Amino acid sequence: MGSCKEEEPKWLWVNGPIIVGAGPSGLAVSACLKENGVPSLILERSDCIAPLWQQKTYDRLKLHLPKQFCQLPLFDFPENFPKYPTKHQFISYLESYAKHFSITPKFKQSVKNAEFDEVCGFWKVQTQDFQYLSKWLIVATGENAEAVIPEIPGIDKFKGRLMHTSVYKSGTEFINQKVLVIGCGNSGMEVSLDLCRHNAIPHMVVRNSVHILPREMFGISTFSIAMALVKWMPLRIVDKFLLLVANLTLGSTDKLGLRRPKTGPIELKNATGKTPVLDVGALSQIKIGKIQIMPGVKEITKIGARFLDGKEGEFDSIILATGYKSNVPSWFKGSDFFTEQGMPKTPFPNGWKGENGLYTVGFTRRGILGTANDAKNIARDITEQWREFKGFCKNFCTTRNLSDSQGICF
Repeated sequence: MGSCKEEEPKWLWVNGPIIVGAGPSGLAVSACLKENGVPSLILERSDCIAPLWQQKTYDRLKLHLPKQFCQLPLFDFPENFPKYPTKHQFISYLESYAKHFSITPKFKQSVKNAEFDEVCGFWKVQTQDFQYLSKWLIVATGENAEAVIPEIPGIDKFKGRLMHTSVYKSGTEFINQKVLVIGCGNSGMEVSLDLCRHNAIPHMVVRNSVHILPREMFGISTFSIAMALVKWMPLRIVDKFLLLVANLTLGSTDKLGLRRPKTGPIELKNATGKTPVLDVGALSQIKIGKIQIMPGVKEITKIGARFLDGKEGEFDSIILATGYKSNVPSWFKGSDFFTEQGMPKTPFPNGWKGENGLYTVGFTRRGILGTANDAKNIARDITEQWREFKGFCKNFCTTRNLSDSQGICF
């Protein structure tokens, strides 16, 4: 790396951490920092906060967990919100959160490169407009920044409509259509259910084993029960209990073509990040044949798909419920902190902190609860450093005749 040069065009000094991403993770860590008196700057490539929620989710989406497990630090959900808030209610909550803490991201700032400069000792973050410099960089783009588009032979040949669930909004666009849904996670199940309710004919591809649990057991959320039990029992005992109740309430899913993994649902989630499906009605539609279960896809054809069992089917549309991935490898450079998949190499619960002022939030594979814990840890760690660094920042701006506006020296 070369040294920092004052003559570099359009560079901005940030008197506090740079946060990349204005989703729930970025908002949470910004709020926790502000609560401690530490300014920050959020860079967001989109034109709004929480763009994944606002622009890439289907209309019927609700939080899968009770609201108390999905609220950000220092600010509760409104009491009149239901137990499982809708997508629009959650977005409203996030907007209120940003307003409450006076969080104002810089929108339409797509980070092209972020790298630590060993010579000057600061992070250099390049967007299409500016180069930002700071002592701290917080990666808050999370696990779900980009849609995963699988490489299926023949996928470019299909003549019908092909989309990822990030584009899907409602089954109203597919009335009376025969639709192939590739993927059987929470999104695949809910999209298939939504298609059913709009008189479409969904066929859901189940390639691998999957855990399906009722969303609630005995009138209490399954997640709440699991969280309580793991405090007192070994994880495998908790998993056995959850599966026992699931089999009693849902019946054997194996008979429906939905094989359960050998590893229990919570143990599997902790080890791989693979989330169990919390059933909200799709299973009943599978049982009566309104959602057809299909084996893995071998090849996409012009008019449909050829499956691993040798059978073929014609479909009007194909929806890819194939999930999301981190986009960190595309812009974060010069460090081996992340894996090739863009996840911290250090496992939970210590993956939130790297070297040279690097932090990550939203990569725990433990939802917003994990995000909240990371945000608090990061704010606590940076606050101690920032108080010592504050004097340097003022001197840096003063000696270079730079103004200080909202924590940014221009």
